[in-house]
Amino acid sequence: MSDQTGTAASKPAQGYAGDIDARKAWEILQTEKNSVLIDVRTRPEWEFVGVPDLAQLNKETALVPWQVYPAMQVNAAFTDEIAKAGVAKDATLLFICRSGARSKSAAIAMTQAGFRTCYNVGGGFEGPPDGERHRGRLDGWKAQGLPWIQG
Repeated sequence: MSDQTGTAASKPAQGYAGDIDARKAWEILQTEKNSVLIDVRTRPEWEFVGVPDLAQLNKETALVPWQVYPAMQVNAAFTDEIAKAGVAKDATLLFICRSGARSKSAAIAMTQAGFRTCYNVGGGFEGPPDGERHRGRLDGWKAQGLPWIQG
């Protein structure tokens, strides 16, 4: 199934444009000028785990937490913070978190708030844990070898 931008979601879902993998997210960020990657993890995750690096695309990842650390309640100002970041309602929004759960909730909420095309990066930044309980090896932004920075 394709959306109005011609990009295909691997698992269309009710309430948002669907789930895509990190490689597809990178492709959209490369080809669609009006696309934005929004990392919805917490500040400690950004600082200690790392963030996607979009410098070679002349873009920056928008850092807007879906949940507020340390209590982890949903960020009541999330929609306002997205608007303050200058994100247009007709932009293609790509939401990413650690493994795809928070970002899916954010994609659904922003679709309900009137943003036209909201994808969830299903594998997230680190993906699921492997057999040794380490993330970043099986799926996600890191495992796909996409650019990221730490610290």
